[in-house]
Amino acid sequence: MRVGIFGGTFNPPHIGHVDSAKAAVRQLGLDTLIVVPSGIPPHKSLPNDTPPADMRIHMTRTAFAELESAIVSDIEAMKPGVSYTVDTIEAIHEAYPNAELFLLIGTDMYLTLDAWQDSDTLLKTAIPAVFSRGPDDLTDITAYARSIQKRFNVHTETVTNNVIEISSSQLRDLLPKREGFKYINDTNYAYIIKNRLYGAKPDWHWLRSRAYSMLKQSRIPHVAGCEAEALRLAARWNVDADDAREAAILHDITKQLKPEAHVMLLEKYGVPSGTAKGEEKLLHAKSGAALAYAEFGVSDTVADAILWHTTGRANMSALEKVIYLADYIEPTRDFDGVDTLRSLAYEDLDKAMEMGLELSIQDMESRGITPNQTTFDALNDLRDNQNHQH
Repeated sequence: MRVGIFGGTFNPPHIGHVDSAKAAVRQLGLDTLIVVPSGIPPHKSLPNDTPPADMRIHMTRTAFAELESAIVSDIEAMKPGVSYTVDTIEAIHEAYPNAELFLLIGTDMYLTLDAWQDSDTLLKTAIPAVFSRGPDDLTDITAYARSIQKRFNVHTETVTNNVIEISSSQLRDLLPKREGFKYINDTNYAYIIKNRLYGAKPDWHWLRSRAYSMLKQSRIPHVAGCEAEALRLAARWNVDADDAREAAILHDITKQLKPEAHVMLLEKYGVPSGTAKGEEKLLHAKSGAALAYAEFGVSDTVADAILWHTTGRANMSALEKVIYLADYIEPTRDFDGVDTLRSLAYEDLDKAMEMGLELSIQDMESRGITPNQTTFDALNDLRDNQNHQH
């Protein structure tokens, strides 16, 4: 039996790791690949934003799930104190006493093997299999292979693969910039965003795709229009463009749910529904805010903009006003007074809010619906502020 051992911090695991593993399985004829996320590595400190070991194990299992021969082991990650490869190799050797073991490592680590903890025992137990980046590093690998062959009587296997030029540390730099998602499988990317790992912010294409998949086809033009309008308003009123964009993309994600589904969703996230009979249409703002916060890692500020985009509220933030108005005046909207409201939204934000709330109240009353008290509170608050200014 041929068993490969592939260690690393996998912080986070990415497609480069998986492609390298596939190449090793294929070229070395491995029956089993044991993937070992490290706990506390001896050669470097883990960065401050490193997720707990159980989260890295979860992501590593997800990343390698497509590789049938792969087993993800927590032998190092759940162990207290520093983990030395020689101890891991010996433990695996005990579990697979008749197997030929291959230690899979990158070129940089390979070229320091003789300095590893108890390298003599390590190299008697496992054959090093080094991932070559191509002709550029083959000279170094060949020279070092001769050296350790002479010293430890061990031959080296070389695994060649199409190297994906990305590292976990580069990914950790990219994720907060809404970049790098193409290097991580979709399930793990969603997990990173949901759990707010690495300070990651969702890639716009990914976020839009996720949001649109939750909408009726007929609603997508409205949401796209709301996003564009929110960005224009944000620029005019000095509101954070990223916050405005996130809130606009996600503001209607639960719109198509039935009332009972909204209530179930709110219960799941521990949010009281607290909506009176006849106000079921308001539920999507509450459930949308809860879902955006829990699954898409948005800030409290963005969640609040989604929460109040239908009714408004007293003492609204500039972002909340921008989203309320963007929802109201985006290009697909067509009602009496919309052109006036559009112009006003870029001249006087509070006056536009006042007009929008008045139109909303009039519309509901004309249809025999009692407007929500929160909307009256929002309108009265704006009027009070206007009076104080005068």
